[in-house]
Amino acid sequence: MMKPKDDAKEALIRKKAIALIVKLGFDGFSMQKLAKETKLSPSTLYVYFKNREDLLLKLYTGVQEQFERDALAGFSETMPFEEGLWLQWKNRFKNICKNPVEYRFFEQFRNSPLIKHHAPPPATFRQAMNQFVKHAVRSGAIKQLPPEIFWSLAYGPFYMLIKFHLDQSSMAGLPFSLTEQKLKQAFFPVLQSLKR
Repeated sequence: MMKPKDDAKEALIRKKAIALIVKLGFDGFSMQKLAKETKLSPSTLYVYFKNREDLLLKLYTGVQEQFERDALAGFSETMPFEEGLWLQWKNRFKNICKNPVEYRFFEQFRNSPLIKHHAPPPATFRQAMNQFVKHAVRSGAIKQLPPEIFWSLAYGPFYMLIKFHLDQSSMAGLPFSLTEQKLKQAFFPVLQSLKR
């Protein structure tokens, strides 16, 4: 007879798995280590996840879906470009500050070979972002740029600041903490680089 699923137990498994992966990397992570960390039997883990790969995919998908929901909160594809881009920066910053370990896991997964084999493309989110940019170009708010250049300019500085913030250190090794004021300082030059 199969054990009934317990939402609290599944949440604990997910939380501990993400923390272990961030700490040990994918190569150092195993279901045995996860069982020990959660103080659950290995067989209990398999009630919730078919195998290690199923767990990894579900973890990534869960973190990605939460990130997308948070990033799209209050966002519209037709809002003025400056307002929409700033909202994206603020929403993403809020999500990452609230979920720093999940963000590190997300980045590890996104930059690993696992992404090519397992992760479904974030179609809704990507479509919303693309429509937002197309609307901004059509309305004359920003210049037409190759997508790779646009995304590098629009979000590259943001994610570098996030790295410094999570590392709590600048490139010079000085203490660093990101505030909305510092975010704004970076945002305006980014905005100017994208405008017509």
